[in-house]
Amino acid sequence: MSISDPIANALTKIRNAYSAKHRSVLVTHNNIVEALVKILDEENFVNNYDTIERDPSKKFFSKMIYINLRYTSGGQPVVRGLERVSTPGRRVYVNANHIPSVFNNTGCAIISTSRGVMVDRQARKEHVGGEYVCKVW
Repeated sequence: MSISDPIANALTKIRNAYSAKHRSVLVTHNNIVEALVKILDEENFVNNYDTIERDPSKKFFSKMIYINLRYTSGGQPVVRGLERVSTPGRRVYVNANHIPSVFNNTGCAIISTSRGVMVDRQARKEHVGGEYVCKVW
């Protein structure tokens, strides 16, 4: 079975794992999904991540990403919300001058640019626009 939107699938798995208070989650590997998880790790929304190679003997039939989720000392999830903005049916592009801020810069907008996937602060600094993939707060 193929997934029509692997980004939305990965974000939904992460969101559901946080709501179920899981400590970790497995998502299917994709280059853009790995770039998103790397940004989540750099922005301290998750503890760490690791890619798991395909291994049929361990029931991993495709490459996966293992994500350790991050919680506060009180047990609350660090991620309050994950929202997909650009979908396969409705692409949303932003100009370098009109990159939105998420919750007064307490969250981050993830943008896929010609220079790679980056957060809104970095895109403003480098003055590049692109596809507005998702927002995290």
